[in-house]
Amino acid sequence: MTASQQASSTVESASAHQHASLIVRGRDSPGIVAAVAGVLREHHANIVSLDQYSDNPQGGAFFQRTVFSLDNLRAALPEIESALRERLAREFDLEFTVRDMSVPKRVAIFASKADHCLLDLLWRHRRGQLPITVPMVISNHTDTAEEVRGFGIPFVHVPTGDGEHSEVEAEHLRLLRGNVDLVVLARYMRILSGEFLSELGVPVINIHHSFLPAFIGAAPYAKAKQRGVKLIGATAHYVTEDLDQGPIIEQDVARVTHADTVTDLQRRGADVERTVLSRAVRWHCEDRVIRHDNGTIVFT
Repeated sequence: MTASQQASSTVESASAHQHASLIVRGRDSPGIVAAVAGVLREHHANIVSLDQYSDNPQGGAFFQRTVFSLDNLRAALPEIESALRERLAREFDLEFTVRDMSVPKRVAIFASKADHCLLDLLWRHRRGQLPITVPMVISNHTDTAEEVRGFGIPFVHVPTGDGEHSEVEAEHLRLLRGNVDLVVLARYMRILSGEFLSELGVPVINIHHSFLPAFIGAAPYAKAKQRGVKLIGATAHYVTEDLDQGPIIEQDVARVTHADTVTDLQRRGADVERTVLSRAVRWHCEDRVIRHDNGTIVFT
């Protein structure tokens, strides 16, 4: 992220109490940007930032993220939505969503025994670096219970060893349904079924300890050491029914050498995992990520 992009993100976060995000997507055609700007101007809204992308200007897929500010935003949003529907949906056949950014997204975090991604997210949340609330942490182990509760976050232990998988997921759904906008798997070492994802009805983000699909499965750093890798990395992606095949949000790497031990790789990999996952969560919760087919458009 460039210095100007960081500054823009900081400004948006600092004054989110009067800001809204507008996401537009559909088929590209002339006049879309002007239509968006016109509607916002008619309602005396000020455009803070605007990013757009078209994969083909001759009728290809079009994506736009606009952040605008307006006094008395909450009261004005229904009228703005109605005007956008008239211009964008009816005239251009575009889909759009508009959201008051002062309302943080509710994020449940799933964890197992590894704590580095979980505690990093909770620390960033406490520091105000993530625009989220955390209604609960759910884990199939109790190793992190006291540390989580030290952040003032409810910790729920749902063991997975003895019960039927369907019973475990039914308990997860009971806890989550209607209470969260996003689920983050912070090194949660269980596979979620397609039925669970469908019934949950909100996005799920996972952190994978490699560049997908390399070194999948158990002991990835030992496999990487055996292959003599020179780069290790991490991938944050949306979870789909197809294991580790969901749309990728963010990736990063660290350079290593033959002298690094497996422990060195694990330590350095954990640093990358923390950074990549926190970026993905923040970008998602700031409405910077648009899913398209099995990929993403990320306006950072």
